[in-house]
Amino acid sequence: MKIAITGNIGSGKSTFSKFAEDAKYPVLKADDISKTILENDEKVHALVIKEFGDKSFKNKKPDTSYLAKIVFIDPVKLQILESILHPRVIDSIDKSISELQKTNKIVFLEAALVYEADMEKMFDYVILITAQRELRLARKISSGISEADFCKREANQIPEEEKKKRADFIFSNDTSIEDLKSKFNLLLITLGII
Repeated sequence: MKIAITGNIGSGKSTFSKFAEDAKYPVLKADDISKTILENDEKVHALVIKEFGDKSFKNKKPDTSYLAKIVFIDPVKLQILESILHPRVIDSIDKSISELQKTNKIVFLEAALVYEADMEKMFDYVILITAQRELRLARKISSGISEADFCKREANQIPEEEKKKRADFIFSNDTSIEDLKSKFNLLLITLGII
């Protein structure tokens, strides 16, 4: 069984994913896969430098703050970066899931852009974690992201209301970690996992 966990910025998808990890289920993280590809794929390096200039990398490492400043203010530049990364990320996710399914009945993926990258068809179930905007903003500010950066990133995500129409399960994360954990357990029971 392949389960995607998604949600807009600050919703709590990482917390929900941690419950799966704590329960000893394999959890792939799209952000980590994307960073690995950006750091290690020579073709990606060349394409990114061609599109965004030499400042995209410092000492052969991607300068993610430099790239973020560009792509989160220019939707066209974001599309270009996504066109470079998304096919490779999706291919890596697909291969990793196939490998993990050889020894695991259930594999989770945490990804903010399940719908934006048209990945939902890859999964048996998509779990959407939601939270009120003010709460999501407060969470990200407390983790060091400015309100301006939050707004820029949020603007590049499909609105939560649209995602609700497409998700298999929707779990609100407006109260406590304990409440969200009980929803994770409910998911496992509902899917017949435990």
